Amino acid sequence: MLELRPTCENCNKALLPTSIEAMICSYECTFCSDCVENVLSNVCPNCGGNFLPRPIRPKEELLQNPASNVIVYKPIDPVAFQKKLNKNRNVLPENR
Repeated sequence: MLELRPTCENCNKALLPTSIEAMICSYECTFCSDCVENVLSNVCPNCGGNFLPRPIRPKEELLQNPASNVIVYKPIDPVAFQKKLNKNRNVLPENR
């Protein structure tokens, strides 16, 4: 089950369980759409994968399976990320 992490890992912006701005990679790394588009260029700084919109869990289901309240805040290191970005930026996700 998805954790539905509460914030962007890079800028720490709040991402409520109902947020349409939340983006995740296949490992559930969670970033806001602004960081994905303008900082990360759709390359996950942790795994090198791409991002997709995080699904929204229905409100009734949130009562039984609440979102995580654990904040993962790890702003990217621009120098370290540049290598991963250069390797993956122009490669389609299915070919990374």
